[in-house]
Amino acid sequence: MSRLRRLVISDRYFFVTCNLQRGRNRLDDEDFRLLAQVFEGRRARHGFLLTAWVFLPDHWHAIVGVRHPQTVSLILESIKVSSTRQMNTRRKESGQLWQARFFDRALRTVKEYYETIEYIHWNPVQRGLVGSPSEWPWSSYWDYAGGEPVQRMASLRIDRVRLPADEAARI
Repeated sequence: MSRLRRLVISDRYFFVTCNLQRGRNRLDDEDFRLLAQVFEGRRARHGFLLTAWVFLPDHWHAIVGVRHPQTVSLILESIKVSSTRQMNTRRKESGQLWQARFFDRALRTVKEYYETIEYIHWNPVQRGLVGSPSEWPWSSYWDYAGGEPVQRMASLRIDRVRLPADEAARI
């Protein structure tokens, strides 16, 4: 079966999903802390924007803003390789942590962008992990809701971006 080619485009916001390799142990709070540190380090190195995120036991989602000449593939490969090394070392394991492929979608309108943020924040509820997005400490929910969470686990900051007021506007 042939593999679909990934479009190489930049200067866009991408909704990305990265799944844990089958057979690997689910992620825990310490893995989430390491993943947050990896995001910060990779962001400093590659200069991408992170505007929303959630870490779950078997996958994570994010919205990343990719600037030319960087690509979403380069950024995701960097995050996956670095997090695999660190988590395997901590867990005293070896081998591939993340599935080889990841899922991405270029967000096209302001409406789609905000709907995706809502999807990201509600994902722990849909997975049955909590009853409300405010109860899941491993997401950017509180960056959007305002205020301080009761228990904030990660200090992974988001980048604030200014988008057009018109929901139909292309981004």
